[in-house]
Amino acid sequence: MLSVTVNARGEIAELRFHTDKYRMMAPAELASAIVEVVERARRDVARQVSDAMGGLIPGDSAAREQAVAGDPTALLEELGLGRVHPPT
Repeated sequence: MLSVTVNARGEIAELRFHTDKYRMMAPAELASAIVEVVERARRDVARQVSDAMGGLIPGDSAAREQAVAGDPTALLEELGLGRVHPPT
């Protein structure tokens, strides 16, 4: 019924409706379908970026995916840097 393309940052680049079935959906149902497809696309692209960066970024794939998504906490902790505080 619909597809979405996201860029490497997870931003929507294209949203396409393949049928007119969405016209018969309740607004909440359509919104839920869009959110689901966008989130799936974001997870997929994060995994692809993580796999591509695998040789450049240390850590396991889950930590890399989180770092690529903008949350380096798990990766820093895995590297023993999770509790580093700036000098006071």
